Amino acid sequence: MGRTGFARRIGDRGFTIIELVFVLAIAGILAALAAPSFSQFMDAQRAKSAATDVYVALTRARSEALRLNQNVTLAPVSGNWASGWQVTDSAGNVLDAHSALRNLTVTGPANVVYRSSGRLTSGADALFTITGSFSTSTQYLCLDLSGRPSITASSSC
Repeated sequence: MGRTGFARRIGDRGFTIIELVFVLAIAGILAALAAPSFSQFMDAQRAKSAATDVYVALTRARSEALRLNQNVTLAPVSGNWASGWQVTDSAGNVLDAHSALRNLTVTGPANVVYRSSGRLTSGADALFTITGSFSTSTQYLCLDLSGRPSITASSSC
């Protein structure tokens, strides 16, 4: 018995080169369609992660102020929150530090100072805004008058 056309014998295994190229072409098209939404997803995750990092730093600064019974300051490195930040005690000793954030814009107060009571030295709420490369990836972090941070969905504290 001979083979005619594309019929296969039961013992034949594997794919033809045409089938393989066809499957790879479809996979490439699907990957190209998914890439933009994946980039936005990754950007949103970076913004959420950075908001959590700022939250942890604020909580740590407040905790250290209570523990040490002195003022503790959370300040940006070189005046830019995206460049990182440091937690320092009243003597200037660095208690905690965070490195720079990539592909993010972070705006916030000039610094945050906690009193020994755990409350803020300033009389108003503080707001941090963390924005990714895509403007849809924005996280807000508010500090209430008692000094407790919270991550919110809107820019109003």
